[in-house]
Amino acid sequence: MNILTRNIAQQFLRFNSGGLIQATARSFCAAALDNKEIEKLVSNNKVVIFMKGNPDAPRCGFSNAVVQILRMHSVKYDSHDVLENEALRQGIKDFSNWPTIPQVFINGEFVGGCDILLQMHQNGELIEELKKAGIESALVKETEK
Repeated sequence: MNILTRNIAQQFLRFNSGGLIQATARSFCAAALDNKEIEKLVSNNKVVIFMKGNPDAPRCGFSNAVVQILRMHSVKYDSHDVLENEALRQGIKDFSNWPTIPQVFINGEFVGGCDILLQMHQNGELIEELKKAGIESALVKETEK
């Protein structure tokens, strides 16, 4: 956080009496990454997830569920821990216009969060989306045996 941002945040906090301004200051200080930076991250790999924690140590149940689903399909993906970078956390929410984490992108397109990925996994749509991206699911390979 640069000096100007910190000073403005301190001014907001100084006049705070109820908490609303505090949240505004926190959002302001965490100047979100711009869309070009986010676009670069989501297009860096065929599958990209923004999660709380990392694949080896997810820090919320929803992030863990997304990791488990992708593991079942043996999908290679990039992951980004939004808890390590508040600007990334806010930036990805702004970019996708989706308020929750985790967020899953396939071929640069926002797919959804945990609930949507789980539904796609259960009804077979995830296999089709992966196929469109040129990724063969391990679940398809198992059924062919």
